[in-house]
Amino acid sequence: MVLEIINTDSICGRCGKNGMLTDSVTGERFCGKCGFVISETLQDSGPEWRSFSKEGGTDPTRTGAATSLTIHDRGLATIINPINRDASGKPLTSTMKSTIERLRTWDSRSKVNASADRNLRQALSELSRLKDKLSLSDSVIEKAAYIYRKALEKGLVRGRSISALIASALYAACRDTETPRTLKDISNAGNITKKDIARCYRLLHHELELKMPVADPIQCVARIASKLEISEKTKRYAIKVLTIAKEHKESAGKDPMGLAAAALYLSCVKNYEDRTQRDIAEASNVTEVTIRNRYKGLRLDQDSEL
Repeated sequence: MVLEIINTDSICGRCGKNGMLTDSVTGERFCGKCGFVISETLQDSGPEWRSFSKEGGTDPTRTGAATSLTIHDRGLATIINPINRDASGKPLTSTMKSTIERLRTWDSRSKVNASADRNLRQALSELSRLKDKLSLSDSVIEKAAYIYRKALEKGLVRGRSISALIASALYAACRDTETPRTLKDISNAGNITKKDIARCYRLLHHELELKMPVADPIQCVARIASKLEISEKTKRYAIKVLTIAKEHKESAGKDPMGLAAAALYLSCVKNYEDRTQRDIAEASNVTEVTIRNRYKGLRLDQDSEL
């Protein structure tokens, strides 16, 4: 610890004597006579990173992107510059050039040598494609990549389809983050059967001991309403209907998307909006029979509440 006097004219507020000191390592300022601490740390207003360029000065930009689970090497890969020049710009000697070429070869081989790494590359590439098709946020994709990495560590990928397993990991991530994406949505986006995704999802749920929250049908209302351009008044009434259904335990064990579709249909009838059961069924990817069955229960709850 190096102490230095920062201002001999400054007077301590406690003892009234001169001689304020500062710690050059931590930035702590205190009185050298009585030990009274003025400030514990100092904020550095300079750039977070420094890069010394030929023009001089500093560059306040970051040196690279943040690490991410959605990248097979988490963004920590090594890259050997293909230009055969040293730091000062001089050409490399023939001996050094041969050595660097061997290092490049082994560096590229080490990245794709393991079968697990190749598996992860293919799976995360598929995950990136599903993200664009389903319009998912980065937090959901990070969670899906985390679940798939756990499955890869436990050897659950061996003998199973990579596409089905990454799709099931994505569905588990949507369930965990309460993102309204159904099994049919992921099945259509990944061109995989619902049966394969459901089987892999049950495997992940059992082997990784995933704790999934109960799906909330209120989360699905906004998605269906935006597709049909339903008014805000109708949407709020549908949320009120679902809230009453949850209080009466009517929503227990039922498909949240079907409940949301039935609540929206009930709200459209109440507010005289011209939306048929077929319109709402197509927007929510459920059948008209499901809407009719759920509509009866929701209407009974609504009548009893009123």
